[in-house]
Amino acid sequence: MMARQGPWGSTPGTSGAWRAWYHRYSTRVYGPGRRTTWLSWIADERVAIGSVPTGDVLPRLPVVGVTHVVNCRAELQTWISQDLSLERALLGPSRVIHAPMWDSGRHQPPRRWAAAAQFSAQALDEDPDARVLVHCHRGRRRSVLVAYAVLRLRGRSAEEAAHLILSHRAEAQLVPAYVASVEDWLAAGGAVASSAW
Repeated sequence: MMARQGPWGSTPGTSGAWRAWYHRYSTRVYGPGRRTTWLSWIADERVAIGSVPTGDVLPRLPVVGVTHVVNCRAELQTWISQDLSLERALLGPSRVIHAPMWDSGRHQPPRRWAAAAQFSAQALDEDPDARVLVHCHRGRRRSVLVAYAVLRLRGRSAEEAAHLILSHRAEAQLVPAYVASVEDWLAAGGAVASSAW
């Protein structure tokens, strides 16, 4: 006799089921807000910017074509809502990368986000069916930083990348310090430690 399967293919009472239950309720309390668009595709770039996937949204990611996720929420935030663990359970650990940042509005060091930008650009370059969701809490600033970096790595000019993001994501805010973080990193050669992902 087979064991009954719960959310995410786990047997009820296991850590997977607990995480799914906890995530569903924690994102209701500490979620992105009702007025936030959960996902916005950036033209035909195969990159989406979104807010933290809630319990209702997370299982729909593969249905809308998401194959890879960049989670830009700080470690404490991912611990509170368990979103990073569930994204890895849903898509596989090799398809989800963490770019842990707090939204400070100040310069963001490349060690926090550059590996995620390169991971995304590589996935898009190597697989024509890859589609990457970059999310933070509300999909306004940190996720925009990483999506901007991905578009720049894929050959878009600074103006093109900014225009694409701002014209496809209503909530998007290009924080000047975040843009400068990306541009300074690119000007320095865009290097990331090889063990970053």
